[in-house]
Amino acid sequence: MSFKSGFVAIAGAPNVGKSTLLNRILGEKVSITSDKPQTTRNRVQGVLHLENAQMVFLDTPGIHPAKNPLNRYMVDVASATLTDADVVLWVVDASKPNPESEEMVLSRVKSRTKPVVLALNKIDLVEKEILLPMLDTWNKVMDFTALVPVSARTGSQVEKLVKCMAELLPEGPPYFPEDALTDMTERFLAAELVREKVFRLTGQEIPYTCAVTVENFLESEDDGMVRIHAVIHVEKDSQKGIIIGKAGAMLKKIGTLARKDLERMMGVKIYLELFVRVEKNWTTDPKALRRLGYQPV
Repeated sequence: MSFKSGFVAIAGAPNVGKSTLLNRILGEKVSITSDKPQTTRNRVQGVLHLENAQMVFLDTPGIHPAKNPLNRYMVDVASATLTDADVVLWVVDASKPNPESEEMVLSRVKSRTKPVVLALNKIDLVEKEILLPMLDTWNKVMDFTALVPVSARTGSQVEKLVKCMAELLPEGPPYFPEDALTDMTERFLAAELVREKVFRLTGQEIPYTCAVTVENFLESEDDGMVRIHAVIHVEKDSQKGIIIGKAGAMLKKIGTLARKDLERMMGVKIYLELFVRVEKNWTTDPKALRRLGYQPV
């Protein structure tokens, strides 16, 4: 049997479970998640190795109305990724069935000539008698190559979805070695995990006005410990105060949770030092966006 390999772009509106689905497919965490929209900002790459195929998944920011330069950057990343892919995996939230709310995604997906697979996610939250009519509704939206109801949370039907997409890949050699899980650097993953904890632990506007940079990432030759110095950037002094918390309690909690995830993923002891810095109006300043790692596509 010939070997297949290719790129699968995971597209969809914010907060439909794209990153959770990618982590479920890979069996490992490579993309951060939270219950807040627009958690993913960059394209995150994850590699799945099958017996006769290698699938390179590209997790993208949710496609949404872009109100500032950061939002425009995120939508541009998602749109560019759709162009690069061999297969488009469009993920929708079955628990909120409203094809009309997906018009922005549809307009971008429909213009592609590549196969489009629809994953109707979160079926564990939907009554079975509702599911069939919902599938009929989505079938009328466009001519999908396949439509698979799944649950990223429970894993239901995910194996079927993977098999379906693998069959659509072009023939070709693998892009990555057999032990590769992602092309993301450990430095990038460290920044993302810290940002995930900010998303999960804080409310209001703070998650959407914070960025994380890693200023030092050093592995000790003596004890193998990795020492990480990371900075959480916010736009206002009031936001800085909330992230630090009373007597530093919130910052300590963010650091502890991120450190535990990093130690589990990297298999080494981590010393994580966090600082908070005010970077006024960085989400609307193109120069600040580039400085914080959000390069134009």
